[in-house]
Amino acid sequence: MLKHYLVRLDDAERTFLTDLISTGKAAARTLIHARVLLKADVGPDGPGWTDASIAEALEISLRTVARVRETLVLAGLDAALSRRQPPARPHKLDGAAEAHLIALACSAPPVGRTRWSMRLLANKLVEMEVIEAIGQETVRTTLKKTNLNRG
Repeated sequence: MLKHYLVRLDDAERTFLTDLISTGKAAARTLIHARVLLKADVGPDGPGWTDASIAEALEISLRTVARVRETLVLAGLDAALSRRQPPARPHKLDGAAEAHLIALACSAPPVGRTRWSMRLLANKLVEMEVIEAIGQETVRTTLKKTNLNRG
């Protein structure tokens, strides 16, 4: 099988990875990826193991080996060692909508209720057309971050 992403480490990268592994003070995933890169190195000082040999020796999948190599070539050493960050989601509530929520939570509950529930607050915000749609969890986390004591 033809490898599309060949790992060629320079001396500084090889030293960094070796030191990282020898200290053992990193996440297990990071250490595994460092070992993959060292074994996959086809440079003059690298062993140039096959993907199957690396996967068997480190007890990981072939796809993991291929993905680590690909990430190194396309995004660099830091990206190959670290976990991908999920894309940041925009906040559902802006400052004005948050203010409406807090004011509503501090107001008297609806008739027949002793207190506001997260579902009631979410439904009321939609009913008041403060926001198009909102979930109970968003309401809960917003109220939690304001340290609002609802009694």
